[in-house]
Amino acid sequence: MLNWIESRTGFISMTKDFLVEDIPGGASYWYVFGSATVFAMILQIVTGIFLTFFYAPSANTAWESTAWIYTHYWPHLILAIHYWGASAMIALVFLHLLQVLVWGAYKSPRELQWVVGVILLLVTLVLGLTGYLLPWDMNAYFASQVALNITGTAPIAGPLIQQIAQGGGAMGTETINRFFGIHVWLMPAVMVLLVGAHLAIFRWNGPAGPVAEDPRKLKNGRFWPDQMFMDGFASLIVFAIIVALAFISPPFLDAKADPTNTAFIPYPAWYFLALFGLLNVVPPSLDLLATIVVPTLFLLVVIAIPWLDRSTTRSLSARGGIIVSTIVALVAIVGLSIYSQESIQAKQAAAPPSPTEAQVLAMANSTALAPAAAAPAAPGAATASAPGANPLVAAGATVYASNCAGCHAANGMGQPGAIPPLAGNPFVTANPHAVIGVLLDGKNGAITVNGAAFNGQMPAWKGTLSNKDIAAVISYIRGGLGPNKASAVTEADVAAYKP
Repeated sequence: MLNWIESRTGFISMTKDFLVEDIPGGASYWYVFGSATVFAMILQIVTGIFLTFFYAPSANTAWESTAWIYTHYWPHLILAIHYWGASAMIALVFLHLLQVLVWGAYKSPRELQWVVGVILLLVTLVLGLTGYLLPWDMNAYFASQVALNITGTAPIAGPLIQQIAQGGGAMGTETINRFFGIHVWLMPAVMVLLVGAHLAIFRWNGPAGPVAEDPRKLKNGRFWPDQMFMDGFASLIVFAIIVALAFISPPFLDAKADPTNTAFIPYPAWYFLALFGLLNVVPPSLDLLATIVVPTLFLLVVIAIPWLDRSTTRSLSARGGIIVSTIVALVAIVGLSIYSQESIQAKQAAAPPSPTEAQVLAMANSTALAPAAAAPAAPGAATASAPGANPLVAAGATVYASNCAGCHAANGMGQPGAIPPLAGNPFVTANPHAVIGVLLDGKNGAITVNGAAFNGQMPAWKGTLSNKDIAAVISYIRGGLGPNKASAVTEADVAAYKP
């Protein structure tokens, strides 16, 4: 059977070539970080695939489907493993790069191998950032909003990148869909390609081996079985730690995102604490320096290290400047992270108390959630569906919850500065012809509602929603949302609309 497979694929000889790789200096646990990182990546992909079976990416279902996962044992365990696996992967990539940096394994001919590794760290951080939003709870919403606002301050392309990532002028269903696509498809595909490139370059150049005055005097070992056993054992230890943390400290689910809650203090992921700490250290006038200029310059210097290091050997004594700079950078990152954590905790202690996870899950259980279930109807739906009420208003509540509440909020109060309120809005309850026009054609630019300024983006729903659905949702926001008590519109009114 093996001969038959080999004659048609060459897989057997390729496997042998892979397993008989020489290891300079012999097998060592110092070499396990790369393999453990690949194991963590595979673990994230596998658990992520299972989580997509239960998760529904929209502003009205993201939190609900996540809460359902939290209230069911096996999905919750998979989520907890995925959560801690993300931290483990980021830590392992960082430790792998740090080891390469200290050992000088970035030197010729391995410059491109180093560059690909740095880009892999960036991709891993993007995966962490985009995954952070998906639960759509309070912390996920506001922490991601800070990250998007920082992105928007970048010169030239910043506002465009923020607009694309956010999916409009404010966070909502479009934002969740963009982040979900980036997190589940785009970044994993890029990561797998980069890992393949990294391994191909590694096999071409061979392992750098330990730091030695004369590498030719090092005794070689074999990848199989010695190094492969060590890699497998290290990966097993990583998996055991991840599972233990999943049981001991599962991720916390906060209350559902409420854009109108301006008192909430978000807490960023640990791997972004240093950036938030730097932002807190500098005065507001230097925010651009702290959030864009310094991180960008730092990244460029890290990428250019193989060319900045002019030493002729890999010995530590010959690379004193690189080693000292690395220590200073690590101390600064750790110090800023600790400062950021303490300042955020102090602000959270002074803010109004948030509901505990037990209270959040009790609320989730009370709504009898199921995977991909729709959000509870917005306030006013019960009145709208009462006997004698206009059936259009009742139908419009469902359309509103599925398509509009993500931006305008379930209670129709909108988002300060971005999305105007619909409840108590005189424009909504005045001329129905104008409201139909906004629903069909969309609206951009600054507007003023009840003395408050807003500058968001309203998408055109023509071609997305049927005339019947548009008539229903307009009837709901005019006659069933908050204090609004205006007349309904009909499907014929929508069909007869002319700009």
